[in-house]
Amino acid sequence: MRTLSTPSPALICPPNLPGFQNGRGSSTSSSSVTGETVAMVHSPPPTRLTHPLIRLASRPQKEQASIERLPDQCMVQIFSFLPTNQLCRCARVCRRWYNLAWDPRLWRTIRLTGETIHVDRALKVLTRRLCQDTPNVCLMLETVTVSGCRRLTDRGLYTIAQCCPELRRLEVSGCYNISNEAVFDVVSLCPNLEHLDVSGCSKVTCISLTREASIKLSPLHGKQISIRYLDMTDCFVLEDEGLHTIAAHCTQLTHLYLRRCVRLTDEGLRYLMIYCTSIKELSVSDCRFVSDFGLREIAKLEARLRYLSIAHCGRVTDVGIRYVAKYCSKLRYLNARGCEGITDHGVEYLAKNCTKLKSLDIGKCPLVSDTGLECLALNCFNLKRLSLKSCESITGQGLQIVAANCFDLQMLNVQDCEVSVEALRFVKRHCKRCVIEHTNPAFF
Repeated sequence: MRTLSTPSPALICPPNLPGFQNGRGSSTSSSSVTGETVAMVHSPPPTRLTHPLIRLASRPQKEQASIERLPDQCMVQIFSFLPTNQLCRCARVCRRWYNLAWDPRLWRTIRLTGETIHVDRALKVLTRRLCQDTPNVCLMLETVTVSGCRRLTDRGLYTIAQCCPELRRLEVSGCYNISNEAVFDVVSLCPNLEHLDVSGCSKVTCISLTREASIKLSPLHGKQISIRYLDMTDCFVLEDEGLHTIAAHCTQLTHLYLRRCVRLTDEGLRYLMIYCTSIKELSVSDCRFVSDFGLREIAKLEARLRYLSIAHCGRVTDVGIRYVAKYCSKLRYLNARGCEGITDHGVEYLAKNCTKLKSLDIGKCPLVSDTGLECLALNCFNLKRLSLKSCESITGQGLQIVAANCFDLQMLNVQDCEVSVEALRFVKRHCKRCVIEHTNPAFF
């Protein structure tokens, strides 16, 4: 049982809520009303509640709200579905809810969203409260998600790094105010971190240990960061040298997403394959400098590679596809949309070597025709998702061959393709679970 003298943070309290206008309703908060969302600290609720929104809790037992009859275990289970800000509000309803809301099982994850949240202040208040039983350390906290909180700064990440040594997952996508130094602090002080999402953080150009952490560790261990999942989508300033540093430190990577990292070239991929040989999923979509030489490097992953996205890599041709198909025989997903250099020959080689392919996107590849679809249908029987959007050379005949052989097809995209209604109906008859995305107004 936690002592009731401990302050309870009520995060994300809009100042126009009843009972909080003009700064009233807070026993320890000195924040003025500015129209922005703030983190506030409140004492535990009194025994008898007078707040107009929760008068039911103070009525006689015979008029008690139904939810009060639920046992503690059920209440904790209900609370587990609430985001952090709502959980903090529940802590202010009554003494029982206060104690339940701070059950350690509910604080393995902190999840904050919204552009107006004072994230730095909220994280400081929360970590201070969670460190009460274990001074200066939040041993139970494993996941922090503050995606889209644009007011997050390096100060907030530094709070996480200092207080959460057991952190395993951190998502800060869209928080463009954080820098390399803050990310270095987190990966250096949270040795168990496995999942890091910094997509949209345009100032982040590298993932590495701090110099102090590298000095304290041995030369061999100093280069090891336990991150397995890294999303750096829209990190526009990431260059080959930065990717080299990431690869050298994060050798255990299995999932890496570099979408729209427009400065990367084939040289960066060469560095990546030297150190990160366990990658299963890789995306270099919209990296316009990646070419067939880059795919030759990617092919060194061989059978370990299961997911590859090279969408809109305009320098990729059949040559690069042949490299991947020859060595990555267990490939399950390939997105090559917008790679206009791919022809039927590339699709044929892919189909004959990657027979376990389940999802293929070759939309906006004008040189792919029914011939390539026929090879695909006769070799990849497990195909479930196929996108042919804007493939000008595709006709209804090719679709019928696919439908007659790929019975498990679940999604087919033929938008902006010249296919007849009869062909679409043929697909629907043979692939009854297939969802067809089309632009033919006569088919419904």
